[in-house]
Amino acid sequence: MFGREKPAPAPQPVPTAPAARFDAVSAPAVAGGQAAKIETVIGANCRMNGVLQSDGGIRIEGMFEGQIQTAGNLIVSESARIVADVQAYNVVVSGQIKGNVTANRVEITETGKLFGDLNVNTLLLSEGGYLRGQTNMNGDVEPPLINSPLVAPARPVSAPALESGDSD
Repeated sequence: MFGREKPAPAPQPVPTAPAARFDAVSAPAVAGGQAAKIETVIGANCRMNGVLQSDGGIRIEGMFEGQIQTAGNLIVSESARIVADVQAYNVVVSGQIKGNVTANRVEITETGKLFGDLNVNTLLLSEGGYLRGQTNMNGDVEPPLINSPLVAPARPVSAPALESGDSD
């Protein structure tokens, strides 16, 4: 009253449920040393099929069938089931993948299973992890030159001379 106004009450914070963290906490570092941010999440109760393309990180907790292409990281959680060919920068497998994987780095954790061929630069297979398929590790590493052992020429074996004489 009379020109005096009451100060406006400070806004009260709205309580919210804690958000699930699907960011760079468990994503491996990329080439620049920074962890990639997860931009796409397929939840545990979700089933998808088709082609999934992304420039950022992907985390799959549900089921996916088709093809996955990402310039970022792919994180396959324990509950995930994937039937797809995968192209990604880094792949962490804690669930199951059935299909061929092409990546810079593949990590199969103790709960992870991968059924398919790998084309990788780096492979990390934890104890308990399962890999069934062929692995092709790219790189400029030349195999060592290993000469076969030298084999000595065979010597003729002579039969023992029989003793002549009668035995009494």
